[in-house]
Amino acid sequence: MIRVRLFAALRESAGSSWVEVEATDVGGVIDGLAARFGPEFERIANAGTAVVDGETVGRDRALAPGEEVALLPPVSGGSG
Repeated sequence: MIRVRLFAALRESAGSSWVEVEATDVGGVIDGLAARFGPEFERIANAGTAVVDGETVGRDRALAPGEEVALLPPVSGGSG
């Protein structure tokens, strides 16, 4: 079981800051949570960033049981 920390719009979509999902890689985490929380979650998660052990990773990053993944939505902003 992989523990996943969700931020901002992803947290709001899921209704929780933490969720768990069965997955062997980051892509499986995103796909599993998208199946649970719907297409808007999937759209945001695929445009955002996944972090494992403080490192930004891709969908193919393998996961060991007990590892934690953080999913962050895309960030925008700045001064005009």
